[in-house]
Amino acid sequence: MPDTLFESDLHSLDLVMRGKVRDVYAVGDDHLLIVATDRLSAFDVILPDPIPGKGVVLTAVSNFWFDHFTNDIANHRAGIPLKDILTADEIRQVEARAMLVRRLDALPVEAVARGYIIGSGWKDYQATGRVSGIELPAGLEQAQQLPNPIFTPSTKAEAGEHDEAIDFDRVIELVGEKRALKIRHATLSIYKRAAAYARKRGIIIADTKFEFGVDPAGEIVLIDEALTPDSSRFWPADEYAIGMSPPSFDKQYVRDYLETLDWDKTAPAPRLPQQIIDNTAAKYREACERLMAG
Repeated sequence: MPDTLFESDLHSLDLVMRGKVRDVYAVGDDHLLIVATDRLSAFDVILPDPIPGKGVVLTAVSNFWFDHFTNDIANHRAGIPLKDILTADEIRQVEARAMLVRRLDALPVEAVARGYIIGSGWKDYQATGRVSGIELPAGLEQAQQLPNPIFTPSTKAEAGEHDEAIDFDRVIELVGEKRALKIRHATLSIYKRAAAYARKRGIIIADTKFEFGVDPAGEIVLIDEALTPDSSRFWPADEYAIGMSPPSFDKQYVRDYLETLDWDKTAPAPRLPQQIIDNTAAKYREACERLMAG
């Protein structure tokens, strides 16, 4: 596994931003280089301890899904080799975790699909019987599969800020009705097919979030990452049970640990024990191996 990378350092390109996980560099006027570091955020706060190899897993899994759905929806990847824009030393630093993409106009919405009632959705349901304005059947239990997957969007928060759940009417206000309908359809369609694929490989995708952009022709394009352990809840199917928060292949394992601490979920975040770091890295690798196995 490549060396742990908490923060990239590329002098050949201008740094645009450092996000919760990704460092973004400008490549001319029309492209960006996105580097998936090993940073981990939880409750929208960046943790001080990286997860070794996490960025490599995120990049590999995203590329896998972009390829898998390439005939269904365009994605933001560009076919420019790293050797055309970086030095040899810089390539060695980021090659397994870098993605060269088209610079597009990102839509200001996190497009979330939920197939199971868990996490913030479970809390909202307990309080109101609804999630993102969608009324759900009474009597659901924690982690129960929903009758049909639902679209539960949120705002896109800056690093250190919290995403906020919104209803579909608010999405229409933000992006217009035509685009809102397109991203809802794409989100649910991709989620359903990916969930069916993963289920055959022993993984339940409980929920996931996508980001979309718009190309110069006005077409909707899948951007950022796709169906990774950072953007999704992955549960091992053989350990799934209703009425509890199932064990996971994703950062929910870290969230569950942090919930045991006396921490107010604002920066600075607490340090992670080595066992939590090692176990989390192993969970990310196993999710990648299962999804990409034959």
